Amino acid sequence: MKYLFTLLFISTYTFSFSQIRTLDYFLQQAEQNSPVLKEYQAQILSIKIDSQLLSASLRPQVNFISTTSYAPIIHGYGYDEAISNIANVSALIQANRNYISRNNLFAQYQTIALQNRALLDTIQLSQRDLVRTITDQYITAYGNLLTADYNREVFDLMQREESILKKLTQSTVYKQTDYLTFYVTMQQQELTYLQAQIQYNQDYLTLNYLAGVVDTSIQRIEKINIADTLEQDFYNTVFYNRFITDSLRLQNRKTLIDLEYKPRLGAYSDAGYNSTLHRTPYKNFGFSFGVSLVIPIYDGKQKILKQSQLSILEKTRQNNKEYTLNQYRQQQALLKQQLKSIDLLVNKINKQIEYTHTLMVANGKLLETGDITMKDYVIAVSTYLSAQSLLSQNSISRLRILNQLAYWNR
Repeated sequence: MKYLFTLLFISTYTFSFSQIRTLDYFLQQAEQNSPVLKEYQAQILSIKIDSQLLSASLRPQVNFISTTSYAPIIHGYGYDEAISNIANVSALIQANRNYISRNNLFAQYQTIALQNRALLDTIQLSQRDLVRTITDQYITAYGNLLTADYNREVFDLMQREESILKKLTQSTVYKQTDYLTFYVTMQQQELTYLQAQIQYNQDYLTLNYLAGVVDTSIQRIEKINIADTLEQDFYNTVFYNRFITDSLRLQNRKTLIDLEYKPRLGAYSDAGYNSTLHRTPYKNFGFSFGVSLVIPIYDGKQKILKQSQLSILEKTRQNNKEYTLNQYRQQQALLKQQLKSIDLLVNKINKQIEYTHTLMVANGKLLETGDITMKDYVIAVSTYLSAQSLLSQNSISRLRILNQLAYWNR
């Protein structure tokens, strides 16, 4: 029964670790498989078509237009002949074109370009969110892998001691109750290790799920490295660029409003057959052409109202920018303070682990010669495990802080 749980665990999960996965692997898979990023890429392609549609709309538009009607008069009853002309037949090829100024054309192209820029800002933010999410889950999995590793290390050490202690107990060097106490402690350590391994397996499969990887096998992951020093400049991040893009879009909208109140010129021409069939219908082939001119005079103060709306949006943009900048600075200061505190604590924990590990190994040798009680040895093991657990927790917290700093400054 001793290794029944272990065998069951091995048969349930594959953790032979034939490969070692890295954070870059999961980030690449996540970016390739993300439906959100794929949708944004499709929108970029659609915006390129919008630019082509605008160019196409500036060319002459040619249509074939045909109208045929007949309004008979029966026994003196029917539509007024002066209105209906009794019959009307037309078959025309019509061409028209709207002429817009160079400034108007530039503003419309700029609208499309700014839509593309805003979408690129959104893509960068989504990529940052995706990187942060994947990295955070990777850190969680790595933390539980460390927990499984040091618990496995202690379990292996206790396994080696167990066979020796069994012989010493048979030689009455130790009491049977002491041996049983050690044996129970070793079993508990095995369960702790296996529980940590199960938790790592779950975290690894969750990582696969978030990255869109369809694979149920468990692989070992590599130690994660996040730069401790990152350049911190809010004005060179996408968070600031987004506000610049919004400002340019508001300016563009203001320009378009102003251009709506400029004179608009159009031209048209047609050629074909147009006849009432009254007189010489065979001669009613011809053509026509003309121009149209629209000069806005009064619109009920709509222009002023639209400009007021833009002023409100600009003020809101300024407030949001200032708020985000303050949040950025506060977040940076808080994360740096937390990082400094953790670094001081980790240094002390590493020294404690060094001492407790040396003590545990030394006590293990004394245990083999009967010069120490099993209770003291178990206490040494527990102290070592507590120190390792504390180190793991703070190391993972440190990585999470670095991940947050990277999110804001990447």
